[in-house]
Amino acid sequence: QSVLNQPPSVSGSLGQRITISCSGSTNDIGMLGVNWYQQLPGNAPKLLVDGTGNRPSGVPDRFSGSKSGNSGTLTITGLQAEDEADYYCQSYDLTLGAPTVLRAYREVRHKPAVPKTVALPVHPWPYGKVSYFFDMN
Repeated sequence: QSVLNQPPSVSGSLGQRITISCSGSTNDIGMLGVNWYQQLPGNAPKLLVDGTGNRPSGVPDRFSGSKSGNSGTLTITGLQAEDEADYYCQSYDLTLGAPTVLRAYREVRHKPAVPKTVALPVHPWPYGKVSYFFDMN
């Protein structure tokens, strides 16, 4: 499986510019870029920025995405209180022909019994879903 890595957490002050990184490989982000999803508490994940840097209608322009080599970055300019959420990066591995897996970090007490899959909204190929697993090391 092709694994993407995000930092455990990112914090900032209201009005600040923050970035969230996502590292992958030549076969996924390097070729196709990265999609970014936001999941607010109690809501389904929604696409913020796609692999080409486009935002769906209704997504504020304070959210932007970029790519450099095999890594992607989500930038939030002018952080607002309602931006507190879980953010997922996602791509597709052309070699394996499968969606990427996201490595997520949680405290041990939150460790699930089985790996968790988050179903994301339908989006044209090669974007479909993101899976993530928990690394306690």
